[in-house]
Amino acid sequence: MADDKLILITLLVKLGVAASVASALARSRAFQRLLFAEHRRPRQTVSLLAFFLIPLTLGVWVRTTVPNFLAADISFETVTMLGLLLGPGWAVVSAVVLSLPAVLVKHEYLSTPFLCAVGLIAGLFGAWVEKEEIWSFTPFVDLSLYRWVRRNLRQPKFDRQILLLVLITGMEVAHVWLSSEYPHRLFALDSDAVWLQVLVWLCAPVVVGIMLKVWNALRIELKLEEQKRLVLEARLDALQRQINPHFLFNTLNSIGSLVRFRPDLAREMIVKLANLLRALLKDHDTYVPLRDEMRFTDDYLDIEVVRFGVEKLRVVKELDPRTLDVLVPSILLQPLIENSIKHGLEPRIHGGTVTIRSRMDGDSLIVEVEDDGVGIVVKPPSALSREGNGIGMKNVQERLEVLYGARARFKVVSRPGRGTLVSIEIPAEVE
Repeated sequence: MADDKLILITLLVKLGVAASVASALARSRAFQRLLFAEHRRPRQTVSLLAFFLIPLTLGVWVRTTVPNFLAADISFETVTMLGLLLGPGWAVVSAVVLSLPAVLVKHEYLSTPFLCAVGLIAGLFGAWVEKEEIWSFTPFVDLSLYRWVRRNLRQPKFDRQILLLVLITGMEVAHVWLSSEYPHRLFALDSDAVWLQVLVWLCAPVVVGIMLKVWNALRIELKLEEQKRLVLEARLDALQRQINPHFLFNTLNSIGSLVRFRPDLAREMIVKLANLLRALLKDHDTYVPLRDEMRFTDDYLDIEVVRFGVEKLRVVKELDPRTLDVLVPSILLQPLIENSIKHGLEPRIHGGTVTIRSRMDGDSLIVEVEDDGVGIVVKPPSALSREGNGIGMKNVQERLEVLYGARARFKVVSRPGRGTLVSIEIPAEVE
């Protein structure tokens, strides 16, 4: 029987070991994917067990070979936890592996059957209750009892959280009793002091609860990140859907203006519009190379050039070849060009020029759309920067905010009578 001071120190160190192991494992991305996977193949479960069994079996071996270093052995708590999370079969496998050092080094032959029984009981309990009830298990016994009393005073019901607490404590009581009956065949902390023995019994559910708490906090954090990602994707999808009807509405108006007087050109525009619709209806990625984005924009410009006439709408491209493979949000330029044509050049009798530029600035891509149209008229007239004009411009701003946050810059500079410059700066990322 160990000294009472050694037992007390061992209990404290055991809590630290459990927290350290849980925190260390939680840092591994591979461990996170395996632990929180809804469905695992047998090979994946074996990989997950390796994360537990390799360090913790080494801990059992340290306990059997290093004097007075008893806290390294948390095999009972590990098998209990694996039974709750993975089921009885895998818990029994874990029990056999974890008990090997104790059997081979110390000849503690009861370790294997006892841990197998613990894994079987915990696994059956884990299969009976919902996984959320296991994840929400708390090591704070007083708070659990308080919540249990408060809930059952309002609406009496069977509480599986308290049952799990009693189950783990009861198995630890049996553990200590068997160890006292067969002192050299099964290891457990045993003390003559009643208060200390109670602490030994309660330490087991606390150790299990600490590890579950650490991983549950991580699980909740990952779920929140996933929910945030889904919300952003839904918002981005809504913004993209907002662009397409806006674009189609204006294009159909352009075709309608030519049907009666220039049917051949209208037919040509319909063919080009069909090409655009085919591209829009395809499943496209959120990001596309600038080269592909320009190809889509060219189809749109062909329609607008036919509508306005070559003499009234001129297009100039100043594209740095290094930028053509940089990823940009899909359907990024078309709303900007449409805004330049509709609000800048269309009001002018003689039309004008739209200039599209791209260049690299360090690790950033800068794309500009400039026109020499009427500009944005304000009173008093002056150089200004403003947030944009119309649905398309606002949509581009919101998409950049969703995709890049503070890393993107969107700027509109307009001088009445001289034109408008729209500048976008985004991180340069290559597919």
